[in-house]
Amino acid sequence: MPEPKPRPRVVVIGDLVVDVVLAPATELLIGTDVLGRVMLRQGGSATTTARWLGRSGARVSLIAAVGRDAEGRALVRTIRADGVTPHVARITGRPTGRVGVFVSPGGERSFVQDRGAALHLAPEHLRDEWFASAELVHIPTYSLLDQPLGDAGKRAAELAHSAGALVTVDLSSAGPLLAIGRQAAIEVVRGTQPDLLFAAGTEARALADSDEALLDIAPIAVLKRGPGGATILYREGTAVLRIEVAAKAVPATDTTGAGDAFDAGFILGWLAARRDGESTAAGLRRGAVLGHRMATRQLLRPREELAFG
Repeated sequence: MPEPKPRPRVVVIGDLVVDVVLAPATELLIGTDVLGRVMLRQGGSATTTARWLGRSGARVSLIAAVGRDAEGRALVRTIRADGVTPHVARITGRPTGRVGVFVSPGGERSFVQDRGAALHLAPEHLRDEWFASAELVHIPTYSLLDQPLGDAGKRAAELAHSAGALVTVDLSSAGPLLAIGRQAAIEVVRGTQPDLLFAAGTEARALADSDEALLDIAPIAVLKRGPGGATILYREGTAVLRIEVAAKAVPATDTTGAGDAFDAGFILGWLAARRDGESTAAGLRRGAVLGHRMATRQLLRPREELAFG
């Protein structure tokens, strides 16, 4: 019998929140009602990535903060059920975060943030032993821009490097990056010394005028283009190399979390390729292929509502 392959060890730090999803069946009409659905679901970029890693068999832990309330308890139960080890601080006097998600009839979404306790994760909540055997630490930029959460995200990157782990950063959303200014945002992201950067188009343009300029922040940049596939840029000597990986378009009524699921799949494929001794190009391509597969599963799998019982 062949020996089973080791399960990757990944740490994710960031939001564990409730998504309050508004999905109207038709375009909104000002001053009156339309039919649709209103749902309460697990949310948070970091949490979605962690859950897909856990569902895929990785040994993954999530570092986050919630309030001392029913919502926080329900969220912790949900991630445990997906194989995620929670390292969750309970913040007294702060409610568990909520994010309003408006899903248009075409599937695109907009967000209203009220992140509550999530913003109060602090460096003192982190423990060195959580990072000691990690192969990779994943940090959405949501975990780098507010205080004290931003300091906790920076500390997580420091602990990752001290443990010899890779660090991946997802630019997450253009709005929060632009709110602090391009140069400040670049310095925040660069300060984590990322080994790989994930970005969608609008997020990439928030930090750089060209895709290639992202390589001044991280040695590898993965540009997520949805149904347009993924573009991967990396340096080999003085040359900038580009890999294009196609994706199949799938019908979706809600695209929330697809990019975070892509991150999970990419991380799994990339780590497996590194472990198997594959070339840089082969490993990055393998990551993107698995990333697209995971994003498709997020798009097609019905998102369950939170159970508060």
